[in-house]
Amino acid sequence: MPMPTDHELFDLGDVVLQRGATLRGATLAYKTYGTLNADKSNVIVHPTWYSAWHDANEWTIGKGRACDPDEYFIVVPNQLNNGLSSSPSNTPPPYDGPNFPPVTFYDQVEVQHRLLTQKWGIESIELVLGSSMGAAQTYQWAVSHPEMVKRAAPIVGAPVTSEHNQVFLKSLRAALTADPVFNGGRYSPGALPTVGLRAFARIYAGWGLSQAFYRQREYRRIGFSSLEDFLVGFWEGFWLDDRDPNNLLGMLWTWEHGDVVQTPGLDGDTEAALRSIRCPLLAMPGKTDLYFPPEDEEWASQFIPNGEVRVIPSIYGHFAGLGNNPADNDFIDGALKELLHRPA
Repeated sequence: MPMPTDHELFDLGDVVLQRGATLRGATLAYKTYGTLNADKSNVIVHPTWYSAWHDANEWTIGKGRACDPDEYFIVVPNQLNNGLSSSPSNTPPPYDGPNFPPVTFYDQVEVQHRLLTQKWGIESIELVLGSSMGAAQTYQWAVSHPEMVKRAAPIVGAPVTSEHNQVFLKSLRAALTADPVFNGGRYSPGALPTVGLRAFARIYAGWGLSQAFYRQREYRRIGFSSLEDFLVGFWEGFWLDDRDPNNLLGMLWTWEHGDVVQTPGLDGDTEAALRSIRCPLLAMPGKTDLYFPPEDEEWASQFIPNGEVRVIPSIYGHFAGLGNNPADNDFIDGALKELLHRPA
């Protein structure tokens, strides 16, 4: 899939990141759907997931859906590191390529907050939603700016990246960086570490979808003739579409170090961070998700005053929340419609 070009850029100027580095001349890429109403009360924010650009969120947006552009002004900010916003692949020295500084979920939300408040003067958000890394940003929005967020819907994601999830992420990093062509992140743009990317894809294949998906050979229903055809055609094809490896590693760091407790003022207390969420929060984990199993969200929800967990009954694993299966999409859309009609 080619990188989209239908986005706009917001000039952030100099951004001091949470770990201390300053991104100079930083930009945040975004796309909007619908029209901001006169009192700026119809805003939905939908951050992106790992490796994704804004167009990956369009399955949630459309006439008659919960995120209806005829009714809402939907802002999809591209996270830092994804290749459209400031990233290793588009930042000049000294923070180019492998020298790009680490970005936390707190950093991601703070630049998004600047976009909403400085560009449009928005003070209230009807709904923040997101899948996977977008879910982590959803939690972060609810913790960082409880005065703005009226409802939150994290989908197949968590406020804390578990150690089991970190095992997956560390294996991805090991596979990608082991390719000699990677060269410490100083590979040639015209000679990507494809051996490492193929290994990266094979690891993803075992984690992204469930045992039941493979047992039932669901890949045949979506157009692949065999397991190997699916591994090459779907998984390797996805990661060999010119997504920049340094960008992938930058987002990987953000994901691996995810924890809402990094919000300033919380003194290392994750439970206190969750208790600080004021709005109704509907978490939607996938029943068979190996990254973020329902148990993780059920643990977090007990500390959120208006927290609820609704499990997506799907064999699509983590991909139940990424727009790949129509039945899962309808389940999520129905829950979002219900949430939007709930008093905030």
